Amino acid sequence: MSYNIYPSYRGNRMSDTVGPQEDEPVNTPHVSYQEEALATESPVDSETCERAVNRNLLRMLHCAMGLSTESGELLDILKRHVFYGKEMDGESLKHFAEELGDVLWYVAVGCDLLETDIDTVMQANLRKLKARYPEKFTKERALDRQLQAEWEALDDG
Repeated sequence: MSYNIYPSYRGNRMSDTVGPQEDEPVNTPHVSYQEEALATESPVDSETCERAVNRNLLRMLHCAMGLSTESGELLDILKRHVFYGKEMDGESLKHFAEELGDVLWYVAVGCDLLETDIDTVMQANLRKLKARYPEKFTKERALDRQLQAEWEALDDG
């Protein structure tokens, strides 16, 4: 079975050249699922494209994608240790610290977007955590979160 990994785009959907080619058998339950799933996709229309060209939105998207990527790299270090038996040695710890630095870089970009600074965000986070755990962490409070109180604590700064 051959696949086209460089699809062409028509409107919001990739062309029919993605996936099995026409002369090859198709597993119908998967095709049916894919068709039904794609019916729920939000369209990429001209309005969506206009929103996407906003400079701050693009910076925010870059920030969120970068945070996700760097978080994945942190998880990969732990995965390699826990599941593959790679030593958590000085090199691994240095790599972990390096990835934390990359996370902070994206946090700095996010703070700039919000026209705030890291210290303000950290202080708001501490207020939220104190609302969640007034004295110290408890499993009960972790499971029974008072979200309204936490949101109000963010505004108390």
